[in-house]
Amino acid sequence: MSFYWIKTHSFIKKLFSQYTWDYPTTAKKVYLTFDDGPTPEITEWVLKQLDIHNAKATFFCIGKNIEAYPLIFEKTLQKKHTIGNHTFNHLNGWKTTTDDYLSNISLCKNSINNNTITPNSSVSKTFRPPYGKIKSTQARKLKKEGYEIIMWDILSADFDQTITKEKCLKNVISNIKPGSIIVFHDSVKAFKNLEYTLPKVLDYLDKNDFTCEAI
Repeated sequence: MSFYWIKTHSFIKKLFSQYTWDYPTTAKKVYLTFDDGPTPEITEWVLKQLDIHNAKATFFCIGKNIEAYPLIFEKTLQKKHTIGNHTFNHLNGWKTTTDDYLSNISLCKNSINNNTITPNSSVSKTFRPPYGKIKSTQARKLKKEGYEIIMWDILSADFDQTITKEKCLKNVISNIKPGSIIVFHDSVKAFKNLEYTLPKVLDYLDKNDFTCEAI
């Protein structure tokens, strides 16, 4: 498993200030985000957990998964969660030419638009680069197109199958602050950790008077 930070360091946020890492505020609210869906059963399970706590979230969807599971995608919109772009094929920006990368994002945008049926749906012009890897040239062009590039303040590391579910939970709870953007994954790979962690994080947020808002 490659190196990653659980809590994004302040110097990284300053160095790459063109990206959104958190939303500084004194209000007790956080932003839960879910990458890589929609995924059968798992995304639907996440939606149920969010419903229980009256929590809203942002789902950064992969275009090919939207095409494969349009009903789950539509259900996410019906629940009034926000949709963001995560490329069509989960591309690593560092390993992809700028033209190919932007074309893949455009394909995902088309999948989002073509499968959005619910009136007044929350489809935002937000983008999260898979793996958090994006070239500066790619980012500049996306920002010119009006995209907000969303990174994160807290990485749950639910995708890491070498960590325990208890460690995954600690990654989140020990780092939460007002305005945090928290990353989870509604994917098969992450579900072992997600199934344990998400309900407990939502309970913790409720007990500490935090609200969960969509971006």
